[in-house]
Amino acid sequence: MRSIIISILIAVSIVSCEKNSGPVFIDPGESLISGSGLFILNEGNFMAGNGSLSFFSYDSSRVINHLFSKINKYPLGDIPHSMKIAGNNAFIVVNNSNKIEVVKAFNLESVTTITGLKSPRYLEVLSNNTGYVTSLWSDSVTIIDLNSLAISGYINLRRSSESIAVVDVYAYIAHWYGGNEIMVVDTRNNSVVDSIPVGAEPESMVVDKNNTLWVLCNGGWERNYHAELIGINTRTNEIVKRFVFPDINDSPTSLQANKGRDTLYYLEKGVRRIRIDDAGLPASPFISENGHTFYKMAVFPETGDIFVSDPVDYQQKGFVIRYSRDGALVAAMEAGIIPGGMCNRIMLPHWTE
Repeated sequence: MRSIIISILIAVSIVSCEKNSGPVFIDPGESLISGSGLFILNEGNFMAGNGSLSFFSYDSSRVINHLFSKINKYPLGDIPHSMKIAGNNAFIVVNNSNKIEVVKAFNLESVTTITGLKSPRYLEVLSNNTGYVTSLWSDSVTIIDLNSLAISGYINLRRSSESIAVVDVYAYIAHWYGGNEIMVVDTRNNSVVDSIPVGAEPESMVVDKNNTLWVLCNGGWERNYHAELIGINTRTNEIVKRFVFPDINDSPTSLQANKGRDTLYYLEKGVRRIRIDDAGLPASPFISENGHTFYKMAVFPETGDIFVSDPVDYQQKGFVIRYSRDGALVAAMEAGIIPGGMCNRIMLPHWTE
């Protein structure tokens, strides 16, 4: 009898809990991308409009694909190139669709679409809640008001622009395609105040802990010039370090820095690593390609993990390969077609409010 009574009480308790709890509804965007991780911009095939967005979640240690279209019910566009998180919003720069998709940083729900751009490449955020957008096929940088999420002006560089870095009140903007200089813009009045001659086709830039601007010049696609890694003192705008790559066929890309900003990484027949006080370029890769084709790279600041994309044949789905900070292979995960640029996302408390 005692056992029967206990069984009845347990059954009643279970039913009671089920009745009181009710159904739980989970926002699809929040459930897919909860926590910190890494966004992967899959470029898709040129002119096909099949670019997509993936997310590597540290919670699940897996990649979730086609996030933008799943959440917003329309395609991301043609060649998503870069992504920037600022405040409550994330800005996805879609190069060949000439637009920026603005979404909520927490769940990727669409906020608005900024149009009227010409071949946009990167967006950088200034301290006054203004954004600068560089362009491959325009002579001007576009100014975005991040409050109204609209174009508010232009800066005529008289040349195309690529990567961008901000130090104090100055924006350093690379003239990449066919260029060999860094334009310096005073962000207080949006005017060009200086230009710094560097190597051929400055492709990517980072700022180290000493506010030295490191510029990776890939030497030009025709390989007429040697690639260079150049350090610029941003107080004087003078070149203080210059490393020339030994082989004219070297074509390094994707300059990155660790969280402490004392170590640089770039791609050149593998992942190369150099400390900012080293006397020369590394002689061999820190991480070898081992049959992969390394295309783009990101360093996750909180763990030091290194993520590299492999587009395979630039037609089928590619992979994102995760390595530990020591260079050990962790996992290779399927992404979309031509996985390219990547954007770190560190979960912020106010996103859950």
